[in-house]
Amino acid sequence: MNDIEKVKEEIKNADAILVGAGAGLSTSAGFTYSGERFEKNFKDFIEKYNFPDMYSGGFYDFNTLEEKWAYWSRYIKINRYEKIESDVYSNLLKLIQNKNYFVLTTNVDHCFQKTQLDKTKLFYTQGDYGLFQCSVPCHNKTYDNEMIVEKMVQLQKNMKIPTYLIPKCPVCGKPMSMNLRTNNTFVEDEGWKNACTNYENFLSKYKDDNILFLELGVGENTPAVIKYPFWKMTAENPNAKYVCINKEEQYVPEEIKASSICIANDIGVTLRNLCS
Repeated sequence: MNDIEKVKEEIKNADAILVGAGAGLSTSAGFTYSGERFEKNFKDFIEKYNFPDMYSGGFYDFNTLEEKWAYWSRYIKINRYEKIESDVYSNLLKLIQNKNYFVLTTNVDHCFQKTQLDKTKLFYTQGDYGLFQCSVPCHNKTYDNEMIVEKMVQLQKNMKIPTYLIPKCPVCGKPMSMNLRTNNTFVEDEGWKNACTNYENFLSKYKDDNILFLELGVGENTPAVIKYPFWKMTAENPNAKYVCINKEEQYVPEEIKASSICIANDIGVTLRNLCS
């Protein structure tokens, strides 16, 4: 039996499936942060600042908020609100939708929501490109940004948005920022806390059962969120199985080798094979 057939069998036999989704999953779906996609959408910023990729530009300290939000509005639009042309996420949903499942992700592009995954089964630990928060923050609330982001993209000129579109906190008047876990100002709002509780309840319910830990595209940026806990929970539960699908980074500790399957291949191709 090859690895694809083995994983199919594990999915079939699992009492529950916990999906751990990292950046590699979205990369496989076409949400790349460099190359042609970056050059097409940020040609002017590349020429002015020589940014090597979209991600690097997101950390740049722009001189004005008008320029900062011109960059970030494009960034948000293409990574949060652009349609998914790939079948990567839809195939994943096909695999798990008839099982007891939950998704833990460090991704902030919310491709899962665009795929109509049940939001009550999703814990987005690092935030959401689609949310603004107070930069201070003066209160623990987030705000949907789709409409204002669209205006910023449409009305920007010479790499700047109109000053009146700069988002400001409705409570204290300070500038808004992205709801991303980049420092200690990250707001864990009511939605985030509910998602965390749902995740904890799922683990509590199935921790001793035949649970499949399905890790997809998780690298070494934030291994403590998904990878290390998955290894630990697999080691602690003799009924658990661990599956890692990653084109470049697959490694499993000796302690759980007998309970693990690692597939070194493109995630999209592998999910397609698993659905066939």
